This record gives sequence, C-alpha cells and structure tokens, in this order.
Amino acid sequence: MSEETLSSVANLESRPLELQPLGSARLLVRVRAITPEGTNINAYEVVDIAGKPLPPFEPGSHIDLYLPDRRLGVRQYSLCGDPQDRQCYTFAVQREPEGKGGSKAIFDRVRVGSVLTISEPRNNFPLRTWARRHLLLAGGIGITPIISMLLHLRRVGADFTIHYCTRSRERTAFADKLQPLVAENRAFIHWDGGNPSKGLDVKGLLRNYQVGTHLYFCGPAAFMKAVSTACAHWPSGTTHCEYFAAKTSDAVNGGRCLPEAGDIDDGNGVDFRVRLVTREETFDVPSDKSIVQVLREHGVDVSTSCELGLCGSCRTRYLEGEPDHRDFVLDELEQKNEIVICCSRSKSNLLVLDL
Repeated sequence: MSEETLSSVANLESRPLELQPLGSARLLVRVRAITPEGTNINAYEVVDIAGKPLPPFEPGSHIDLYLPDRRLGVRQYSLCGDPQDRQCYTFAVQREPEGKGGSKAIFDRVRVGSVLTISEPRNNFPLRTWARRHLLLAGGIGITPIISMLLHLRRVGADFTIHYCTRSRERTAFADKLQPLVAENRAFIHWDGGNPSKGLDVKGLLRNYQVGTHLYFCGPAAFMKAVSTACAHWPSGTTHCEYFAAKTSDAVNGGRCLPEAGDIDDGNGVDFRVRLVTREETFDVPSDKSIVQVLREHGVDVSTSCELGLCGSCRTRYLEGEPDHRDFVLDELEQKNEIVICCSRSKSNLLVLDL
C-alpha cells in the first residue's frame, strides 16, 4: 500500500462520517437517536435534514446507505420502524468483526447528529395484504424487515403469528417491540444457545399447510435453507423470503447477502445478444460479462447497488426472449415480466429489454 493510500485511509478513519447527496433519488438525513438492540446491534433513527416528512415506505422495504469511501461502497438496511411514521426511518446494523469494514465504520463513526446519505425506500419483500393469515419467521438480524410488517399487521387487525429464533436473550433485537405480541400469543421467541436442534422445530411448524396462509422468512443462510426445505411443499406463490446472513452480511452489503456457497451458479453461461428497444441498439453479451457491464461499456447508464441480484435496483422489464433468472429478488410472477440485469442472463439467443 502506497504512502498516499495510507494517508488517505488514516484521514478517513479520523474524520466523522459525513456523507453528501449524490442524486435526486437520494436523501440527506440526520441521526436523531442510536439505541442498542442486543449484542453488537444498534438501531439508528434518522430524520430529514430539513425537517420535512420522509418518503412513504411499505412494510418490508429497505434503503441504501451510501458510505464515503469506494472501498466500503453501499450497504442496504431494512426499515424496521412504523410505516405510518414519515418523520423518521429506523434501521438496524449488526457489527461484523470479520466483515470488510462497513458495519465497523458505522458503529465507530456514526453518532447522534451525523449526516448520512440514503436512497429512497424500495420494497422487494412486500406483504401480501390480501392473505387470510400471515406466518412470519425470523432468524437473528433477519428480524429487521419483519418488524415493520408486524406493526402494520397489528394495526389493521390481521391474523398473524411470528416465530423469532435467536441464540440468546442478549442477541434478541427489538425484544421490547415484541413484548405486546408475546403477551397476545402472537409472537414466540426461541433461544437455542447456538444449537438449532434446541430451538424452533421448523419442519414440524411448516409440515401442514393451512389454506390462505402466506409465509415470510428472513435470516442467516442456514436458517433460510432450513425454512426453504421445510416449506417446499407449500403452494406456489405462498412463500416469500429475503436473504440475510448475519455471519457474512457486512462482507457483501450490510445485511442482505447471498445464500450458502453452492446455491449460486457462478458461471456466466453462453453468449447472447441484448436489444434495447428505446435506443434501437443491439449488443453482444459474452460469457465473461454481465448485461450491466456491456450496457455501461456502450454508454448506457444503469442504476445498480449490490450487483449480486439481491437489492433489485436494476430490475428491468423485458419484452422478448427467455431470461435465465439468477437473482434472489423476483418471485415467479415478477419473473414473467422482469429481469435483474446485474446477474441474470438469457437462455435465448436474443433478449429484448424495455430500455
């Protein structure tokens, strides 16, 4: 590492985390409160820097948090406050000692009064409000998108149950928010001491599907795999998830990350062509490049964040062709009309995009 780079890093570490606006879709917010929510977990409450109401958000939504150093990039956090409260957003960060420094930077340098740059909320994990009954499962820090869902469901008088799995009481985030639901027998908290066999019987819970029930689950990779396997026999369109991995979240993008190794096809596959209807241009996409990479090489501005198929910022409507969907955002219905172009490819020789 050069002396210039060392100096730059030293300066970065010594100054406050003050971020700047980077576009019309981004917001400047000020940290109003920081609340510990368990071991190595903080909840950050932010308000508009000018005191204006923040854009509305739906239960399950998340924001991007833009960090000032390209090495740290962008982190994505679920909003875990009340969707009806437009005066503030709340998001939680779990400190990851083995990560790449994003969560550490937030823990060490964000203080009450710090100014942050965030995106407007977007939602890849929406509630199916028409469902007769809602069953929600959370593992560890995966509780964060579930909290806003619970607040909404309780307000509208919906039929719901939440099972929350953590290692210990000390690692149970938002326990205070859940207590009223525990008293109502709507929330059940399971501590397994690090041994899943001593926690929730996921297989038993999901064995019998109840007509009209929709399942929502979020948590670390092992938890997601267990739930996915246990609900595999549920009817199509009744299960919904968002991938979290508390153990490796910071290494990817602060909470939303890839499933276990082996669940993803790292190979890009065969070559194909992509056509943009609005520009009347066609480009070759070789096997070693993504659609996004090719479009940028030809001067097409594409908005991306994670570039791993997790955040949904590059969701694009397609008009012709057969996509090879490799994302973890779109459900079966959405895949009939959209493709996540940072990671997905094409099974057909030509893919026509509404760009």
